[in-house]
Amino acid sequence: MIRAVFFDIDGTLLPETKPEVPENTMKAIRRLRENGNLIFAATGRHMLEIEDLPLEEIPFDGYVLLNGQLCTDKDGRIISDYEISGPDAETMLRIFREKELPVMIIEKDRMYINMVNDLVEKAQKEIHTPVPETGRYEGGKIYQFVVYAREEEVSRLRKEVDECRITSWNPNAVDVIAKGGSKVRGIRQMLSHYHITENEIMAFGDGENDMEMLSCAGTGVAMGDAGEALKKNADYVTGPADQDGVWNACCHFGLI
Repeated sequence: MIRAVFFDIDGTLLPETKPEVPENTMKAIRRLRENGNLIFAATGRHMLEIEDLPLEEIPFDGYVLLNGQLCTDKDGRIISDYEISGPDAETMLRIFREKELPVMIIEKDRMYINMVNDLVEKAQKEIHTPVPETGRYEGGKIYQFVVYAREEEVSRLRKEVDECRITSWNPNAVDVIAKGGSKVRGIRQMLSHYHITENEIMAFGDGENDMEMLSCAGTGVAMGDAGEALKKNADYVTGPADQDGVWNACCHFGLI
């Protein structure tokens, strides 16, 4: 029996083609809530970004943010957090300070970048999010770095920060988080808090950073325009976000 549903945001709740939640997706979420399911966001985004997105009508019960690095309840109270520290943090801070690459630092209440170039502007435009403000690191807990770079530069970075996980969310951008962190880690913390088992959840996703989440969930659903690797890893492949993918999957499994 499904008791909770975890949704990625970009490409899942919000289609790439139009930055608003489709009517049938909202209808599915309302039906899920009416039938007693908890609704969670599981995303690489920060809460500051989510607040700028057209998601205010979705009554989330909690948030798995920054690919699991920071998890909160619906009122913003921290359930778990996992910072980046040690040599890899120092390496990333050096790159940030010396402006070797555009790097965004994400803390609990701050998001700021060292410099802006065409790659930054292009990647942010594609997720319908403003370019972050430039800023200086002042010693806070770092939960995630975002690096804007092409594949050859990312390959070099992987060798320099081998104790971190690097996952792509755009052809020109990657998330850098602590090696033990993932959406799955965050989801498991959330499940423990709400006394739910992995077999009792469904998860929807479309990106590389959703791979483990779909494997962890009792029922993992890949969106229709997801990559082939994610589709092979899913229990079910539904339609794209803008073609009633969420609605159709919920109907297929008899949840609504």
